[in-house]
Amino acid sequence: MVKRILRYVKGTLSVGLHIGAGSVQSLTAYSDADWAGCPDSWRSTSGYCIFLGDNLVSWSSKHQKMVSRSSAKAEYRAVAHVVAECCWLRQLLQELHVSIPSATIVYCDNVSVVYDS
Repeated sequence: MVKRILRYVKGTLSVGLHIGAGSVQSLTAYSDADWAGCPDSWRSTSGYCIFLGDNLVSWSSKHQKMVSRSSAKAEYRAVAHVVAECCWLRQLLQELHVSIPSATIVYCDNVSVVYDS
């Protein structure tokens, strides 16, 4: 089993997340959700990814805890999750003495969510 693990690690050394060096000026988030995508429970799946500069630092994809009555509600929940994660990341960066001078931009692809915000 250990040999198998070592072969896997040796064969995948070039695969991974690459963190670049340089100054960090922005925190950018992307959010998306499907509406009632699970055929069994009718729950939506939401996901997000957050970039610190050009580096991916946080991501998630999971079923929402509640059934949404519309695609806008599913998107609102997805945006709420990514904003909470961004707040946590900004607080962590502040404690590490890394300042982000600009506001966090959150991208969402649902028109009704964008117009209501």
